[in-house]
Amino acid sequence: MRIAIDVRHARDYGIGTYIRNMVGALSRIDRENRYVLAGRKEDLREFGHLPDNFRRAVFPRSDAGLLNQISFPLFLRRLKPDLCHVPLNAAPLLMPRPYIVTIHDMSSLLFAGAGDGEGGAWRRQYRVFRFRRSLLRAERVIAVSKSTERDVADLMRIPEERMRQIYSAPDPRFLEHSHWAESGSPAYEAWEEERRRTLERYQIGYPFLLYAGSVSPRKNVPRLVEAFAVLRGELENHPQYQDLRLIIIGDEMWKHPQVRRMVIQTRMEPFVRFFGFVPFETLRVFYSAATAFVFPSLYEGFGMPPLEAMAMGAPVVCSGTSALPEVVGDAAVLVNPENVFDIARGIREVLAEERLREELIARGHRQARSYNWERTAREVMGVYAEARDKVGNNFRNSQ
Repeated sequence: MRIAIDVRHARDYGIGTYIRNMVGALSRIDRENRYVLAGRKEDLREFGHLPDNFRRAVFPRSDAGLLNQISFPLFLRRLKPDLCHVPLNAAPLLMPRPYIVTIHDMSSLLFAGAGDGEGGAWRRQYRVFRFRRSLLRAERVIAVSKSTERDVADLMRIPEERMRQIYSAPDPRFLEHSHWAESGSPAYEAWEEERRRTLERYQIGYPFLLYAGSVSPRKNVPRLVEAFAVLRGELENHPQYQDLRLIIIGDEMWKHPQVRRMVIQTRMEPFVRFFGFVPFETLRVFYSAATAFVFPSLYEGFGMPPLEAMAMGAPVVCSGTSALPEVVGDAAVLVNPENVFDIARGIREVLAEERLREELIARGHRQARSYNWERTAREVMGVYAEARDKVGNNFRNSQ
């Protein structure tokens, strides 16, 4: 088959992880199908050397705006693919068939409305229409978790036989340092030196809780700040944690004034630090140095940050809702994200119980390693074959 993949979100944090690693795994295991990566020049730069059965096709526009609903499908038609894969929640309205869609979550519908402003009702209706139409026209819909698969079936009424559940996985680079340590590789010493320099550069010499990800309302960061304030009051005289801080890595804070307001309201300004987005290597260091990683999200379609933190050896506290319990298994302390005191309880357990911390770190390593991009890619290839066979059967039946 000749398969076109939309890679215009390859530079993103969450979906970009999926696109980059899925393409990388396909390039390692598939020499039979031919692939065309369609995206802007800056998107295509995310992919290094690829084998001869992969080529790049430059499309200059993003996927935003009404024009994309026409221009990108026309561009794809000129590529003459046998199958298209849109690794994003919704395909353009005029998407050439056959195609496959990967659904990462349903947040754009479940949490629609915040910030829609004037004309918001029309925008929400259009969003639902486009979402459902793109899924109904797809030959197959891939969901990245069982939780997301249920959400799609319930909200979009997509027939079960059209759905396939295939897990994502953490970026393999998050697991490198543990392989280096196990093998006694000189790379491990280089990693430790980089870790030391990074912490010095950011002037971090104290224990800290870490949050990493976007700071949108569904991520529940204001309640995390509240829970941290509760803990700070309890730990004022603690010999180990009296100087505990909270570090938030994510969007620029000016976009989310409600988080700043909560920091001021709880008088936590001296103890909460915001870094915005940081380079990949710096993120790895923060994960590895965190006393605990806390992720009280209200909704996740998969939940990549907790797995990344586990891969880097951080004990994890996260929500017991949506896909998170499915993805983290028994390797995290689960909390009610809508209860500030339960979030504080989960963090307190991890701080106070050394044996629990050690168990969480060991389980976390195993859990992160249980997800594998090559297995994901093989299952995706199976869906490609299903779509090809279905189209072929439909053609033969029409003769």
